[in-house]
Amino acid sequence: MTKVAFLNPNATEQMTHEMVVAARDVSTPDIQIVGYTNRDGPPAIQGPKDAEACLSGLFTIAKQARAAGASVLIIGCFDDTGLHSLRATCGCPVIGLGEAACLVASISRPRFVVVTTTQGSVPEITRNITAMGLDPRCAGVVAADVPVLEILDRADELEAVVRDQSRRFSEAAVVLGCAGMSPLSRRLASVCKAPVIDPNRAAVKLAQTALASDAGWKDARPFSQGRVLGGRNASL
Repeated sequence: MTKVAFLNPNATEQMTHEMVVAARDVSTPDIQIVGYTNRDGPPAIQGPKDAEACLSGLFTIAKQARAAGASVLIIGCFDDTGLHSLRATCGCPVIGLGEAACLVASISRPRFVVVTTTQGSVPEITRNITAMGLDPRCAGVVAADVPVLEILDRADELEAVVRDQSRRFSEAAVVLGCAGMSPLSRRLASVCKAPVIDPNRAAVKLAQTALASDAGWKDARPFSQGRVLGGRNASL
């Protein structure tokens, strides 16, 4: 059985559990979904300071996951924190939630809109979309002004924003811009005519595709050493 590991950059175990539950909902029987929590990280990732604070712990759990036999790593944060460094050094496919969801959305519809949590996440998500070359397809990145750890308690507010964006961009797919929105994905989909993209489910489907397309990954070295990138993407 092939192991796919969700790496939660924050310290909130409940979010790790929610990611794993969402992924198992769409994974095939030959895939084992496991979750790792960065206990040294902040409670949530809501901007550059949180992202910087989580990196050391994120790289540690990535190494743990690879040592335990994970064939694919999924970064459980829509900001795709540390994605480029992990992809360059860990010797296996590495998928970011934001990357996966936006790619799937761009296939599903000519345009997409991202609904995220707070304003602090908007600049990084916008930069990532531009870096992927998807900015012409993106109708906008909208903050619901609902903190990550309050998503379930303030579901009505989040639903109102998703409904509003779906009506405003009626032909656009709606991307849920936070891993913690997964438990509400079916509820949010019920208020939209266009597809609603859950990043956790999108990521595990891409993981399965990556595994099927390149069997050579199994022989790759677990980690390479050396400096890769600076800032948020500092080397392991």
